[in-house]
Amino acid sequence: MTIPLLLLAAAFLLILANGFFVAAEFGLVTVDRPEAERAAAEGDRRARRVVDSLKELSFQLSGTQLGITLTSLVVGMLAEPALAGLLHGPFTALGLPEGVVPGVCVAVGMLLASAVQMVIGELVPKNWAVSRPLQVARFVAGPQHRFARLFRPVIAGLNAVANRLVRALGFEPADELASARTPGELVSLARHSARAGTLEQDTADLFVRTLATLSLGDLTAQHVMTPRVRVAALQASATAEDVINLTRATGLSRFPVYRERIDEIVGMAHLKDALAVPAPERLRTPVTRMCRPALLVPETLPVRPLLTRLRSEQPIAVVVDEYGGTAGVVTLEDIVEELVGEVRDEHDGLDLPELAPAVAENGAPAWDADGGCRIDVLGRAGLRAPEGP
Repeated sequence: MTIPLLLLAAAFLLILANGFFVAAEFGLVTVDRPEAERAAAEGDRRARRVVDSLKELSFQLSGTQLGITLTSLVVGMLAEPALAGLLHGPFTALGLPEGVVPGVCVAVGMLLASAVQMVIGELVPKNWAVSRPLQVARFVAGPQHRFARLFRPVIAGLNAVANRLVRALGFEPADELASARTPGELVSLARHSARAGTLEQDTADLFVRTLATLSLGDLTAQHVMTPRVRVAALQASATAEDVINLTRATGLSRFPVYRERIDEIVGMAHLKDALAVPAPERLRTPVTRMCRPALLVPETLPVRPLLTRLRSEQPIAVVVDEYGGTAGVVTLEDIVEELVGEVRDEHDGLDLPELAPAVAENGAPAWDADGGCRIDVLGRAGLRAPEGP
C-alpha cells in the first residue's frame, strides 16, 4: 500500500509540474507585450524576464512543450499502475471475477489519472493564464527560462528539426510573435471593446474614423466629394441677389458658377462678395463680375494632396472627371467628416430624406427613398434600410 501511495504522490507532483508548463505556455502567448514592456521599463525585474522570453518565444514554447511531454509520460507511467494496485482490493471485494479485475482496474485507473491530469494539469493553469496573462507570465518566466536553459541542447535540436519540416511546407519559422497590429485588427479590437462595454461607442467610432484618416492614401477626391446631382450651383446669368437667396435656401456660402451646363465651370461665387454689393445694385450685378477663380481637381487626386490644396488655396474645389466634366465638389468639411463623422452647424437643415409610401412588408409600413440617400440620414428619420440590393 505504501509504494502505490508514494507513486501517486509523485504523480500528483508531476501533474502540478505539468500545470506549470501549461501556464507558462499560455501566459507567454497571451500576455500583452506592450504592457510587459511598460512594467519592465518601470523597474519590474520579473516583467523584464517576460520581455526576454518573448524575444525568443519559439524557443521558450518548445521548452514548455518538452516539459509537458515529459511530465505527461511519467504521470502515465506512475499513476495508472499505482491506481490499479489500489483499486484491486475494492473491486475484488465487490465480487468481480478474478480474471476481470486487473483489466477493470487499469481502465478505471487510466480514466481517473486522465481526469486529474486534464483538470489540474491542463484546464486550471490554462484558464488562469488566459484570465491573468501578465501576472502568470511574471510568475512562470523565471523558472521556465532556467528550465529551457538547462535543456537548451535538446530543445535546440528538436526545434531545428521542426523548423526544417516547416520550411519544407513552404513557411518561414518565426522566433517571436508580431506585436504590431494592422489597421484592420485595431478596428476590430475597437469595435469589440465597444460591444464589451470597455470603450464608449462614440470613442470607438472616433478611433475607427481616425484609423481610416491615417490611411487617407487609399481615398481620392471621388470618395469624399458631394456628387454633382447634389451640388448647389449658379448659372452665369445669375445676380448677386441670387447668391444671397441660394444661401438662404441651402445654408451654404460658396457656389460654383457655370455657363450653359454645370460641366462649364467659370468660377466660384462667395456670399461675402455678394453682400459687399450695395443692396440697390444686387439685382443688376451679374455673378460673373464677382466670381473668383475655381479650384479644379481631378477625381483621382488622393485625399492627402487634396487636403493640402484646400488648406493653402481655397476651402472648396470642383472635382473634374476623366472627360473634363464636373463630377462634384469637395470641401474641407467633407474631409473632416471622414474623420469625425457628420459635422453640423447652425446653417444645416434637418436633412431628412424625401420619402414615398411603398407596399407594406410583413405587416410593417415601408417607404421608398432616393437611391442616393445616406444610410445615416435614414437612421435619423427612424428608418432602417434593408441589407442587400
